[in-house]
Amino acid sequence: MRAAVWYEAGSEVIEYHDDVEVDNPGPGEVKVKIHAAGVCHSDLSAMNGTLPQPAPAILGHEGAGEVIAVGEGAADIAVGDHVIIAWTPPCGQCKACLRGEANLCVNIMFNIAGSTHFSRGGTPLFGFVGTGTFAEELVVPRQAVVKMAEDVPYEIGALIGCGVTTGVGAALNTAKVKPGSNVVVFGAGGVGVAAIQGARIAGAAEIVAVDTIDSKLEDAKRFGATRGVKPEQLDDASGEITGGEGFDYAFECVGVAATFRAAWDATRRGGTTVIVGAGRQDAVLELNGFELFFSEKKLLGSYYGSADVRTEFHRLIRLWRAGRIDLEGMISARMPLEEVGAGITALQSGEIIRQIVTF
Repeated sequence: MRAAVWYEAGSEVIEYHDDVEVDNPGPGEVKVKIHAAGVCHSDLSAMNGTLPQPAPAILGHEGAGEVIAVGEGAADIAVGDHVIIAWTPPCGQCKACLRGEANLCVNIMFNIAGSTHFSRGGTPLFGFVGTGTFAEELVVPRQAVVKMAEDVPYEIGALIGCGVTTGVGAALNTAKVKPGSNVVVFGAGGVGVAAIQGARIAGAAEIVAVDTIDSKLEDAKRFGATRGVKPEQLDDASGEITGGEGFDYAFECVGVAATFRAAWDATRRGGTTVIVGAGRQDAVLELNGFELFFSEKKLLGSYYGSADVRTEFHRLIRLWRAGRIDLEGMISARMPLEEVGAGITALQSGEIIRQIVTF
């Protein structure tokens, strides 16, 4: 089958092949024919070492497709089902799942992240976080697929599989944005735009997008931002909107130390700063003891939008059907699988929202 393979840690080169093999599904597993996959900044983060990922590997973790084989014991899923891939599948039985924090379950993800269902010429290949959607087919545990209605386009399902859930969920689930509040979002890429839409759905009165690229600021306004500013313009915007007090909610969707701090500084006393971007382990946010107690700000991490994919994917589909979130508009470009390497390289320009690989 066709797949895009990344061979060396630290390299930002992907090679396209048409002779990659994938296992048949074992007990409790399913095989999915991928029809659409999103090119996410996390794929680049795996390549440059921001996120841990052994090589060689098939990257991609945001995808949707059709079930083509089912292993023994994979109940309630059938050949022909249309599904969204969930890269952090909940086991449903651990303490995190049982206390309503299914996104924090790692029982399945940690196991499949080290598995090698792919191979080429006898060499085992990993799948990014146990998935690998930059391949025509993949094998994952039954818990890693969520069924969707057949009339939902695969491209829409792919977006929901990561970026939309992460951004919208950060606003609705992690921060629980209140109606009438004011919000600032750092980074107007795919996740940032999704966070903007989540804040709009929640009823935020003012939503300020912060980015360095003019075209992305214009995009952000199409998705619900009330204004877009460059970093050096933020203080003036905050003064006009909040009287200099700071924003009720600040979302960091970039993943670097400078914007961690900028988001914290832009938050009012008693407000909430949410770190959504996946940063390196050496990207440190320094806070002193006085500002922590005196400001009474809340600093929250948001992992996969604090979402239980078993219900969240369906909620997002309902919002999309109702016209409450614009997902088609988030797709910056469509490309064949053989061009995915160029697509990942294009991420570094920062000018795209989401690219979709079609099979």
